[in-house]
Amino acid sequence: MGLVEARRPVVLIVEDEFLLRMDAAEAIEAAGFEVIEAVNADQAIEVLEARRDITVVFTDIQMPGSMDGLKLARAVRGRWPPIKIIATSGHLHVSETDLPEGGRFLPKPYSPAQITGVLRELTIGG
Repeated sequence: MGLVEARRPVVLIVEDEFLLRMDAAEAIEAAGFEVIEAVNADQAIEVLEARRDITVVFTDIQMPGSMDGLKLARAVRGRWPPIKIIATSGHLHVSETDLPEGGRFLPKPYSPAQITGVLRELTIGG
């Protein structure tokens, strides 16, 4: 029985709107995941470069900064292939073919149950 068994999957939330990020973080933590937050793709890349334990990136598609969520998803797939990707948007509809293989799209507004359902599918069923 080591510490490894007690580890929760780590989810990186990338969302520039504070309240949406806070709500997502609360829902994801309540579902038993560890949460790290980033306000844009640039900050997300810094976090990913610094940590080796991130399981899922949950990103908004429309964000200010050097890249949007789709570019971030492709960058993550290229540099960190095992990391699962969930993209969300309230304005765009993105087909799963626009995302890297295995990526999922969750339209806003999403419920805590929807977000945790997709996370569990990706981390347990994946």
